[in-house]
Amino acid sequence: MSDTSESTAGNIPEFSVAELSGAIRRTLEGAFSRVRVRGEITELKTYPSGHTYLSLKDEGGKIRAVIWKGARNRIGLAPENGMEVIATGKITAYGDRSEYQLSIDRLEYAGVGAMLARIDALRKKLAGEGLFDASLKKPLPTLPTIIGVITSPKGAVLHDIITTIGRRFPRRILLWPVAVQGEGAAARIAEAIAAMDQLPQNGIPRPDVLIVARGGGSLEDLMAFNDEAVVRAVAACRLPVISAVGHETDTTLIDFAADQRAPTPTAAAELAVPARETLLADLAQRDARLVAGYARASGDARHRLSAATSRLPDLPATLATARQRLDDRAERLLPALQQFVALRRAGLGGLKVPPPQTVITARAARLATMAARLATASPAATLANARQRLAVLGAQLEGASYARVLARGFVLVRDTAGQPVTSAAAVPPGAALTLAFGDGTVAVKAGRASKT
Repeated sequence: MSDTSESTAGNIPEFSVAELSGAIRRTLEGAFSRVRVRGEITELKTYPSGHTYLSLKDEGGKIRAVIWKGARNRIGLAPENGMEVIATGKITAYGDRSEYQLSIDRLEYAGVGAMLARIDALRKKLAGEGLFDASLKKPLPTLPTIIGVITSPKGAVLHDIITTIGRRFPRRILLWPVAVQGEGAAARIAEAIAAMDQLPQNGIPRPDVLIVARGGGSLEDLMAFNDEAVVRAVAACRLPVISAVGHETDTTLIDFAADQRAPTPTAAAELAVPARETLLADLAQRDARLVAGYARASGDARHRLSAATSRLPDLPATLATARQRLDDRAERLLPALQQFVALRRAGLGGLKVPPPQTVITARAARLATMAARLATASPAATLANARQRLAVLGAQLEGASYARVLARGFVLVRDTAGQPVTSAAAVPPGAALTLAFGDGTVAVKAGRASKT
């Protein structure tokens, strides 16, 4: 029995741990030198060393994976938990733990559905932040001096833009060449947009409008323009941005963030500059309208002036009449003045003026007479004369007084207000009256009036 066991053990190869681990590693790496693995990213973690560790899982299993620091910029897209991808790399073994893992050097979205889901999720996220709001859209300049273009320097896109601008209205074009697909394309496009926005510097002028363009392609080819960094760069750009990515039916996320979306690069150039012929035709039309308006306004002004002129008097005739009248008055004035002087002289000629000495002598004699009269009149005689005149006037006043009338037997009737009553009809029955006699008054009440 022991002999059988010893012979069996002798046929089994014996390995040290390191030898067995190395053999397994060589077997795995030899059999799976390079593979593509489809799965959902989970357990994603990046260490301070720069290496990223993750797992790929599906319904039937899970495999560990690693993205080394040196490969991070070449893998094609940034990994995130929950993202369904196709990872390309090779199987390696970690002998210290007897584990195997996938060393990833490229990541791709797992089919169109996964890419569309990823794009839609990012669109909703950025829309929720307000990056696509219409209020943020900037107007395009009417006639820019410099047009910035971010695109590949190769291919038909740049040629179409240059040709269209040259045909419509030649302008200066500032090109910032970038790769529009592949590894690192999104980062370079975002950097170019930010750099254009920071101009002018180092003698490079600042453009007035910016075109971000590329030709058509598959959804995967256009993914650089669905990158979050590129969309945020477009939204933050202070320059008006025209997006022209793919064909008319293609839509990328920068179309939502751009100020204008063009279906093709050629259409973007048409949006950037107007057609020179159209501008010239518009200017000619405006010029014709201005000339016609000026002619119409001038004709209206002349008509109003003519109407106003017709209502004015004939100034030359009026002035001539005034001049003639002035000449006539001037001619008649001198004889009239001479005649007036002659009449005055004739009137003064018949006037007898006594000599001054005679007038003075007469006035002196009159003054002497008045002085003599004043000297002969005494104050007593003057006062007696005044008293006599006052007595005469007093007698006249007394004779006219109503008291003398009352003394002869007449009565003065007054009402309660003291006013004389001169009519019996004015006294109502029972009215209080006062009868004034020559020697006093009596209060009475009126009875019924009777006709005489």
